[in-house]
Amino acid sequence: MSDFPELFHRFSRSVSEIELPENFTFPFYYDPHPIALKAVEQLQSFLKEHSLDHNFGLKKEDANDLEIGKMFGVLVVQTKRGELGFLCAFSGKLQSGNDSDVFVPPVYDMLKKDGFFLSEEAEISAINRAIEEMENEPAFISLQQQAVELDHTANADIGAIKSEIKRNKMRRKEQRQDLNEKQHDTELEELRKESIREQYFLKDRTNYWNERKAELSEKIEAFRNRINELKAERKKRSSALQRRLFDAYRFLNSRGEQKSLGAIFSITEENRPPAGAGECCAPKLLHYAYRNQLKPIALAEFWWGISPSTEIRKHGHFYPACRGKCEPILGHMLEGLSLDPNPLITSIGPKEDLEIIYEDEYMLAVNKPAELLSVPGINIHDSVLTRIKNRYPDANGPMIVHRLDMGTSGILLLAKDALTYKVLQRQFMTRKVRKKYIALLDGIPELREGTIDLPIRVDLDDRPRQMVCYDHGKKATTEFKVVGVNNGRAKIEFYPITGRTHQLRVHAAHSLGLNVPIVGDDLYGRKDERLFLHASEIEFRHPTSKENIHIKCLPYFDINPWKSQ
Repeated sequence: MSDFPELFHRFSRSVSEIELPENFTFPFYYDPHPIALKAVEQLQSFLKEHSLDHNFGLKKEDANDLEIGKMFGVLVVQTKRGELGFLCAFSGKLQSGNDSDVFVPPVYDMLKKDGFFLSEEAEISAINRAIEEMENEPAFISLQQQAVELDHTANADIGAIKSEIKRNKMRRKEQRQDLNEKQHDTELEELRKESIREQYFLKDRTNYWNERKAELSEKIEAFRNRINELKAERKKRSSALQRRLFDAYRFLNSRGEQKSLGAIFSITEENRPPAGAGECCAPKLLHYAYRNQLKPIALAEFWWGISPSTEIRKHGHFYPACRGKCEPILGHMLEGLSLDPNPLITSIGPKEDLEIIYEDEYMLAVNKPAELLSVPGINIHDSVLTRIKNRYPDANGPMIVHRLDMGTSGILLLAKDALTYKVLQRQFMTRKVRKKYIALLDGIPELREGTIDLPIRVDLDDRPRQMVCYDHGKKATTEFKVVGVNNGRAKIEFYPITGRTHQLRVHAAHSLGLNVPIVGDDLYGRKDERLFLHASEIEFRHPTSKENIHIKCLPYFDINPWKSQ
């Protein structure tokens, strides 16, 4: 690649035998086209030979806190004269910066020395330093400490006075009971005056401490007002800088139309771009292609380096464009291009009838085939629920007690009435249901048996992908046991204790879990003929008879022979 320093890279070998795609890649779900794979192969050879002054964490000797993998992308393009080549990009920034004779530049370069971003960021950083200095000003810290000590002293003093008043009150009560008639009026008046004097003393003492506190508070407030003024100025400058950035990022489409980042996201639910929007590979590549009159042919993006601690990214694996950041942008940039069909809309479930593996007058269990939704989706109506409703038109209630991912096959429970549904779902919520899944792993994990405990939450920038998050994730626990290996793959049994979305898939693929994705996992691993995950057994208490029900359903991919452990 170094022989071609231009950003339009020529293929090192002839690609004339490869038939070009009829449509451009649908970026959110695709298999890389053969011509894109040739470009990827060339880029990856370059990455193996050049460090780019960036620590991807691929070498043990480079292990440190700065190691981080990156998403890279290629865009096969065609010149007006019909010459084929490709462009390269990386997401975000590399440690070496944005300047490169290999990778396309960002749509707007925030690191440009004479640009508005760095100068304004320097001003905001100066305000941050001023705030930090003021918050750590010895006089300010001393005043705050004095306020704490004064509050403690005042409370102790007032508390002691109140205790003394309480004791005196009890004493006066006893004295009143012991008074004879001759002493009565005179002594009562004296006791009353004593009580009044104590209340005045308490009031005077309280006012004294309040005045002392007010003096200190006034001095402290002077510092805080200045700090708040600086924070308000910082907020004002940050908002203005952000708006200016949103306007500076302007994306072209195939028609030559420009649209700013702010305008693109103004019609979304969040009404503003998420952090890092516009810095991903696909927008960079398409923008550069349009700007240079290059026709986009095919796109592919892959991960290079170690996985982030929260997300699941495998070195060298292909990934679709993210939805949270890229979908609104690409919605504009892909206008005018003929795209491959969206398989998430055009795909329909298998046509064969649902296999009923258990049924009585209250409930039933089906063997859900892979690629059939449990319930209707936004764009796909066909599902287990719609098919069962057609079969049992008199059934009432929600029916679907739990769900399986579209790609997962196996046992799915349904209720025929609302009460049965309620009782069964309660068992799921209280974790009284015992479930077993069988899966094939795309490799052999180091551990053969144990428990995975990794909290999970949705990736807000890339739904429906899930991520491990110790701050905001929900508890997710899975027991597992490897029961065989064959041809470099492991057969495994999963026993989920909790039932989070994509739990088994995340726990299998994540580096802190088994670090081996399930075969066919198109989100956390690699695509295959299907997701090799099957709900094989379920055990629960019948909602009416109270009997223990144990249902089994073996997967068709139970490959034999398996080598013993």
